[in-house]
Order: sequence, then C-alpha cells, then structure tokens
Amino acid sequence: MARRNKRVILENLEVIDAGAKGKAVAKAADGRVVFIDNAVPGDVVTVQTHKKRRSYYEGKAISFEKLSDKRVEPACSYFGTCGGCKWQHMGYEHQLHFKQKEVENNLSRLGGIQLPPISPIIGSKDTYFYRNKMEFSFSDSKWLTQEQIESDEVVTNRNALGFHIPGMWDKILDIEMCHLQRDPSNAIRNFVKSKAEELQIPFFNTRNQEGMLRTLMIRTSSTGELMVLIQFFYEDKALREAILNAVKEAFPEITSLLYVINSKGNDTIYDQEVICFHGRDHIFEEMEGLKFKINAKSFYQTNSEQAYELYKVTRDFASLSGNELVYDLYTGTGTIAQFVAKKAQKVVGIEAVPDAITAAKENAKNNGIENAEFFVGDMKNIFNDQFISENGHPDVVITDPPRDGMHKDVVAQLLTLNPEKIVYVSCNSATQARDLALMDHAYKVTKVQPVDMFPQTHHVENVVLLEKRG
Repeated sequence: MARRNKRVILENLEVIDAGAKGKAVAKAADGRVVFIDNAVPGDVVTVQTHKKRRSYYEGKAISFEKLSDKRVEPACSYFGTCGGCKWQHMGYEHQLHFKQKEVENNLSRLGGIQLPPISPIIGSKDTYFYRNKMEFSFSDSKWLTQEQIESDEVVTNRNALGFHIPGMWDKILDIEMCHLQRDPSNAIRNFVKSKAEELQIPFFNTRNQEGMLRTLMIRTSSTGELMVLIQFFYEDKALREAILNAVKEAFPEITSLLYVINSKGNDTIYDQEVICFHGRDHIFEEMEGLKFKINAKSFYQTNSEQAYELYKVTRDFASLSGNELVYDLYTGTGTIAQFVAKKAQKVVGIEAVPDAITAAKENAKNNGIENAEFFVGDMKNIFNDQFISENGHPDVVITDPPRDGMHKDVVAQLLTLNPEKIVYVSCNSATQARDLALMDHAYKVTKVQPVDMFPQTHHVENVVLLEKRG
C-alpha cells in the first residue's frame, strides 16, 4: 500500500545548513529535519512539505520572511526550473564553504576515521562557462512554465531543444541561453533548433517514440577544437544532410561534425555507430604537453582547467620518485595514468570499458609514453592474484571509481596487496568514506584535498592519501 504524504505548512524556519544533493536544511518544531529545495542557509522561510517521514520532511519554501546575506542573484533566467546549477542563488565563496563542510562531515561522520587537517578546497577560476561537454534533448512538447500556463499566451510552437525537467523523463525545458559552456555553444544550439524548424524536421516525442531529431551534443576543448553530434531517431537522408550541411556552413570552425541514427528506446550512444559527416571523428585535449584524443564516446573530465588541478593533486599525493610501479584503477582513457607516468617506473591502468582502453593505448602511443600498459576488464574480476603475479606488485595505487565507490572485492584485494600508498580520487565523499572505513585498520589518512569541479552545483571531488600504518 502506498504511503500517503500529508502536506504540512511549517512557518518561520531558519535555514541552518546545506545538505546532501544541494538541499537546504532547517529544523522543525517537532525536531524533524526539513530539507528544502529552494533556500539558502541564513534564510527564514515558510515551507510547504511534499514528503513526511519519521525523522524528516521534504518541501519547498513558499514565502521568505528574511533573505540570507549569502544570497546572490542567479545569472540564469531558467534557475529554479532547469535541473542544473542548483546553487546559483548562493555566493561562490559560500558554495565552497559548504562543499568543504560536506567532505569533512562525510569522512568523519560516515567514515568514523581519524583525519588530518583538511586542506582548503581548491576553487574554480571560472564559475560559469566551464564545461567542455553539453548534451541537449529535442522535444515536440516543450515544458510550459507556470507563468505561461497562467497567462493568456497561446503557445502554438511546442518544439524545444534543452534540458530535462528534474524527475520528468519526457519533459524538456527549451533553452535559449545556458551559462555552462563557452561560445559558440549557445549559437550552435539556437541555430540547430531554428534551422530544423525551417526545414520542418520533426522533433522527438519520447512518450510516443516518434520524430526525427533526438539529441544534440557539443564538445569544446582547451585546444580550441569543437565537436558537434546530432542524434536522429531514423534516417531521412535528404533532411539529415540538409541540417548537417547547414551547421557545417554556419560554423566552419567545427572540427568534428558527427551523427548517429538511433532507433532504440533510449538516447545512449555507447552501443551505436557514430558516423563522421565532416572533419575528424575526434578532437584533442591537452595537458602539460600531453594530448588526449577525445571521440564522441570518450569520458573526459568536463571541467578541463579543474581536471588539471585535480591531477596535479593526485600526482603530488603519490609523491613518485621514478622507481615505483603504479596501478591506476578505473583508469578510463588513461589520463591520470599518463599524467603520472613520467614520474613512475611503470604504470598499469585497468578499466571496464573496452573503447576507453583502446583510446588509452592510442593516446599513450601518440604521447610517446612507453612505460604505461592498459588492461580491460571488470575491476572486481580482473584485479586478482593472477593479474598481480603477471604485472607486478604495486608500490602505489591510484583509484578513481564511479560515484558508487569501490566494490568490496576491490577493497579486499587492495588490503591483500598492501601497497605503501593509496591515492583515492572520488566524486562522492560519502562512498569514499565507506571505503576508507573498510581500510582504516591497515591505512591511515594523511592528506585530504577537496577540489571544486562544478561551480553552481553541490558536487565536489575529493582526493585522499592513505599510507600504511606502522
């Protein structure tokens, strides 16, 4: 039987903190914690709840009795409707404070481990226009704002090219100006939408699985190169070539113009053929003279400048002398492995995605790196005693797992290996804390460095150095 959520009005709540998933935190008179979607620490608000549990409420501020001095005016006109950039209404110095606090709380409270002084978070020089990859969705039934619904405006054009409304898989908010990616990103997106309407190409309907235009991906790079990929639901050669040729002519600076014909039920392209229409099928990123080939399916940190800061911290924590065998777990396309290779005797990278390992090998070859080897396989299966016997016992292990953290079998193997140092890079300090607790009897945390990769959001990366006890 479904649990009923009785809506409650909670008045004059002082917002005291920012919590998980970017929600503001207050305390109700009955002692329950209140998680609020649209407030800032320091606000005094009245909240209408939409969820009630034994220990907490969730809700939205419906009036503000006092506005926090931590507030700033959001740069984006879509703030509060679009699902991204949920902290735009908070000054950046305060965002950094609460990100630092989240790392400290997770490691100490969830991990329950003894910590050294945590270094101040490394902030991003660019707080807007910092992403090198954006993905937009087409829709023939765009999301209408409350203002549009309540007005006398008759909306005849329901086409949209933008972002999913949070929690609504089939609703797309039409975007004219996004503050996350540098020009010409906005110009390209707006041109594609306008030209598609001029050519009368049907926009996709997710619910009915019909329409031609599905998604648009734009990648920029620190080298000034540009990739554009349009995903179609079905092939119509005349319309496809018309829109792609128009993009090519309007933006001659595009390095790589690609397309995908994807008729399956979801938008993921990782099992699809990517076809190069014009230019190269890849662009290049560069870091300290190393060049990384990026194709449509490649994973690369989406904030290039902060990725450099993150990798420098990782290399500094590893403190390599040139004689070490280094394992790089969850190596992806081998960016960290190659970044530290010149300081190591040898680096061994492991990754589950075959295309990523192919790219890692190619990048290493192109960069003239001969002391790095890469292997493909599920980490919990490949990272075993046989693999160690064939590739050597590591002195240092670098691990950069996905948000779920490391599988318990990988943690167990690390403890069995007992390397001198482990450098743990994480995009989720909660699961990182869990893994650190599992290793606490054998390893001591000696350094902690948070890095802000995603300004205007609650997300934060964290790097931890573990050294053997005794």
